[in-house]
Amino acid sequence: MARPEPRTLEVLRTTPITPHMQRITLGGAGLAGFPDDQASAYIKLAFPAEGDRPMTRTYTVRHHRAGEIDVDFVLHDTAGPASTWAATARPGDRIRVGGPGPRKLIQPDADWFLLAGDMTALPAISVNLELLPDDARGYAVIEVIDESDIQSLARPEHVDVQWIINPEPDPTGGTLVDHIRQLHWPDGQPAVWAACEFSGMRKLRHYFKQERNVPKTHLYISSYWKMGSSEDQHKLAKRADAEKDGA
Repeated sequence: MARPEPRTLEVLRTTPITPHMQRITLGGAGLAGFPDDQASAYIKLAFPAEGDRPMTRTYTVRHHRAGEIDVDFVLHDTAGPASTWAATARPGDRIRVGGPGPRKLIQPDADWFLLAGDMTALPAISVNLELLPDDARGYAVIEVIDESDIQSLARPEHVDVQWIINPEPDPTGGTLVDHIRQLHWPDGQPAVWAACEFSGMRKLRHYFKQERNVPKTHLYISSYWKMGSSEDQHKLAKRADAEKDGA
């Protein structure tokens, strides 16, 4: 299916979720023709920036209802163009949106499940948890900025959600993998879904592939951002890393 052309969407509502996460509901006439059932798909948002060229950032569709989509933004203490826009957006504001790109969902054919990520991955993790079967078991490990950023997530009863409170990102990328190493690793075939900062992604990838031998068929892992880098710089780093890793 060809990806739809970029469209202009209107801010319908803004909703604070936690102190560091703001939900923006987008819709309007520009949403006509948007494919159905796109929760967890990625979209490209073009934010105002200095000069003529807008700054594009990638976000996840958190919810998709008839005529509207929700997009959750992490609000940083040092605000960039995306979090600044999200913090000040009001109903009637407009933004250019590209996509959606493919949905990235955890492999459903597994004995147990492990989802992991930081706040940038929380919307996608939330959708994945909601789509797991009721009898699913496993873990979700989520790194947030503050205890007040913990959300109540719909999940199967036997999926243990564990929150890591970390106000300062670890430049070595060790926070998530250090926690995951302490988990009991159940018998059977796991399915793993993980997304976070670039350095953390690389450490998680090594752990899952080299130490736990999770097969490629049951492993989705991605970096959503790179500390100290723009989105364009992050894209280049991801491409070079994927080529080196043979992904």
